[in-house]
Amino acid sequence: MDVGCGSGTAARLAGRRGSTATGIDPSPWKLRTARAITSVRRMPRVTFLAGSAESMPLPEASATVVWSMSSVHHWGDRVRGLAEARRVLAPGGRLLLAERRVKQGARGLRAHGLTAEQEAQLLLEVKEAGFQDVKVESRGSGGKAFVVVLGNVPAPLAQRAG
Repeated sequence: MDVGCGSGTAARLAGRRGSTATGIDPSPWKLRTARAITSVRRMPRVTFLAGSAESMPLPEASATVVWSMSSVHHWGDRVRGLAEARRVLAPGGRLLLAERRVKQGARGLRAHGLTAEQEAQLLLEVKEAGFQDVKVESRGSGGKAFVVVLGNVPAPLAQRAG
């Protein structure tokens, strides 16, 4: 599930790779665009729903992966968004959050991402939301630097042993 899917590029990529994917976005305009492109490309395993990180229109434990690419900085309430991600992820499910790294005090489009301080806070929030094996990976440098936060939903003991 792609949270903050925008025009649906990442969800369609997942669909092309054989996955069933759902994109969620609060913008009606972005959802219309995503649905139109996906329809033209005839990708029935890729769907789009109106929603937000804080209110995902999916049942509990219904997703195996929740990802958000360059949209965590738009979430109104990250703690609620992470709780929702935890709710919709099935046991053993994975969380992936990718954001550009930005400089403190950046303005306009240069502020779209996370500062080092915001990254540290996000890492703490992911752990407090109940994810395990939480880690941060940094990629790139300078204006092309980004951070990826990964976590897992604990699997039942029987699943872990096997």
